[in-house]
Amino acid sequence: QVRLVESGGGSVQPGGSLRLSCVAPRLIFSEFIQYDMAWYRQAPGKQRELVAVMSTNGITKVTDSVKGRFTISRNNSRKTITLQMNSLESEDTAVYYCNAQRDSINSWGQGTQVTVSS
Repeated sequence: QVRLVESGGGSVQPGGSLRLSCVAPRLIFSEFIQYDMAWYRQAPGKQRELVAVMSTNGITKVTDSVKGRFTISRNNSRKTITLQMNSLESEDTAVYYCNAQRDSINSWGQGTQVTVSS
């Protein structure tokens, strides 16, 4: 398993922005680049859903509900992925989880709360 540490959650008003970060402190560079990295979220009473993913070759995919508002990026030298969230809506309120996948390895961070409310 991979240890993942998220940061950057918090409370914001609708229309605001937040930036989430996730670091894999125990991986070295040559290991980190082998992982597809993603952000998921889980709202109260709902299933966990994929928000955005960036594969090892840099291809990104974001779910339709956040297209044009959220951007995923990765810095391999810092073993970090980020999720820039703009124009936040109340429906974006959830616990956001960082995820790392490679072969049979599927690891999760502890989650960070994002609350969008006026």
